[in-house]
This record gives sequence, structure tokens and C-alpha cells, in this order.
Amino acid sequence: MSESTNALGAYLRARRELVTPQQAGIPESGVRRVPGLRREEVAMLAGISADYYLRLERGRDRHPSVQVLEAIARVLQLDDDHFAHLMTLVAEVPRQRRRRPRKETPPAGVLKLLDSLPQPAFIEDRYFDILAANRLATALSPGLAVGGNQLRDLFLDPAEQALHPEWENVTECFVANLRQAVGTDVDDPRFIELTGELTLASPRFRQLWARHEVRGQRGTPLRINHPQVGGMTLNRERLAISGTAGLMLVVYHPDAGSGDADRLALLASATLPTSAGERDVARQT
Repeated sequence: MSESTNALGAYLRARRELVTPQQAGIPESGVRRVPGLRREEVAMLAGISADYYLRLERGRDRHPSVQVLEAIARVLQLDDDHFAHLMTLVAEVPRQRRRRPRKETPPAGVLKLLDSLPQPAFIEDRYFDILAANRLATALSPGLAVGGNQLRDLFLDPAEQALHPEWENVTECFVANLRQAVGTDVDDPRFIELTGELTLASPRFRQLWARHEVRGQRGTPLRINHPQVGGMTLNRERLAISGTAGLMLVVYHPDAGSGDADRLALLASATLPTSAGERDVARQT
């Protein structure tokens, strides 16, 4: 049974394998053939029968009570984001028959706002496809040009990886956010295409995807090692765009008066049109 047909079982198994006996308070003795906790250990600690827990992992019982889920979540040490995701895997939500369009069109007003921002800014969808970007965003990273995909670049493009001195943390965050954004809609064609490509091409992605981490992206500092202006730390903000299915306006901004602000200003000045002809082209784009 595949992950798409037994999402609950795949999630429980992945999270069970991440909890060590020591973390669960179980004395470790002898050789363990599987990583993490055994099924019967989870069942014992959650106060349910081993047979019932086995049915949950194998997809034979898809309607556990909230009390059972809370007990399992406690054993698997799930935080609020992970528990919320667990609940979506058992909730009876009607499947949408109409597919979302492959590419959404950002609202015209938001595009005008994007062009007016003095900071690097772009619009992304739930798969991290770039739908729109201002000039400073593409100067910060060529991967932020329209048509790019941040996940693909982070895992497959060495130049993009070099921009991120904390690459491992960044990739973990992006993958966890993709899990949350997609939820149970794992048969979406774009999702299948993207995760399939990355699973085949990137060992790091395979490792992270198998962990079933779920976490929303929040405002956070992001370190960037830019080849022109050097290292800087920018605050990354993601703002939901109302009236759209998951589009986000992402803005990178430095702390006011900092050396990071000076370096970003230097990068911005390097992107300004220098000739009349370039200025005309800039106004038309």
C-alpha cells in the first residue's frame, strides 16, 4: 500500500522511526533491527493494543478516536504542527474533483505592490514556484526569476546551494513546509512531478522526505553569502495573498541601519539601469 493510499500509516511509521528508546524512557538492551521504536512499544506507551496499532499503520483502521491519536502523538513526541497534520490524515474531508490550475495568476494589485517594494520580493505558490519577482530579488538570486522553483534549485543547483551557508537547515525547513502546504492532496499532478524529480535526483531530499517533518514557514532570519556583496542576514517574511489558493508574497529585508542594509543597498545600486536605453527597457518590464 503506497503513501498516497495509506498516508496515516506512512506518517506514523516515519515518525516512530525517529524516536529513540532513550527518548521514550525505554531501557535499551540487545540489538535492535529497526530504527526508533517498535510498534509494540508505541502501543504499550500509548495504552492501546499492539494489534490495534498495527491495523493503524497498515491502513486497516482509518478512524481512530481523538484520544487514541493524542496518546500516540504523545509517544511520538509530536509538536502542534505535526499533531495538526496527523489530524488531517484521518479527517473525512471530501476530495476535490476539480484540480487546481497548474499556475495561478497573482492579482494585479499585488503585482504593482511587488514592483514598488525597495526590498527583494517575489510571489510563490505552495510548491515554491516563482510566479513574479522584482529586480532586486533576481539580483539576490537568479533562482528567484519567474519560472524558477526554489526547491529544485536548493537541491539540484550548486550555485544556489552556495548562496546558503546554512543549507542543511534551509532545505529541512522547505521540505517540512511543503508537507504542510500539500497536506493530504498528495495526488496533485504538480506535487507528484516535483517530489518525483527530487526523490530521484537528490539523496538529501529523499532523506528529508522520509522523515515526514511538518512545519509552517514563519518569519525568520536567513543568511546569504552573495558572490557580489558578501555575507548578509536578511529577515524573510511570507505574507498570504487573499483571494488566492496559497500564494505568498515573500519579502527579504535587513535590520535598519545594519551592515546588511548597506550591502543590500550596494546590490540594489548595481541593478539600476545606467543608460537611457536600459531605463526604457526597465520601464517596459
